[in-house]
Amino acid sequence: AVMERANCADALVGRDGVTLGDLPEGAAVGSSSLRRAAQLRMLRPDVRVEPLRGNVNTRLAKLEQGDYDAIILAAAGLERLGLDAVISQQFTPEQMLPAAAQGVVGIECLADRTGLRDVLAELGHDATTLTTVAERAIARELDASCHSPVAAYAVIDDGRLTVTGLVAMPGGERAIRRQVSGPQDDAESLGIELARRMRAGGADEILAALADV
Repeated sequence: AVMERANCADALVGRDGVTLGDLPEGAAVGSSSLRRAAQLRMLRPDVRVEPLRGNVNTRLAKLEQGDYDAIILAAAGLERLGLDAVISQQFTPEQMLPAAAQGVVGIECLADRTGLRDVLAELGHDATTLTTVAERAIARELDASCHSPVAAYAVIDDGRLTVTGLVAMPGGERAIRRQVSGPQDDAESLGIELARRMRAGGADEILAALADV
């Protein structure tokens, strides 16, 4: 089952509630995501993106003790932990595209557990299933992992699915962003089509360059 999507946005958590525009020049922003780093530098080329690891509470503690001026986390994770009050700013998809299926919870079981599968199917959310299929098709076609600077975001409006994808250099100096739209039932083929358009634009070159680093 693919459950209804929670908040897919990336969130900035700044000391004293500062937003991205409030950060001083050369501010240190914590994130170990190449996807987030690339898009952050596209918005603010002057900031320094520093590695950030640990669970959510550890990351928030590092911010509080002054290791960073701000950090970026998934809004859904903070909200599920009841920590949404620490969010200074939520990025729109135009500012920062999320990772494929960000904010989505999937439930798996053994293939031969047919009775359990019938029960889990009741928890499924049709629209989220379709957008997840489209987004994951992009990641699969580009052979991207959770560490790749690849973003994908799909929405459904009146039976049409629009999916946007991005591949970028971590420094934000080069990015390929493409979008396709079509019937929602063509979710997987739309994701594949978008990935191929991104490849035609040079996505493979970016990902290959990062693999050699």
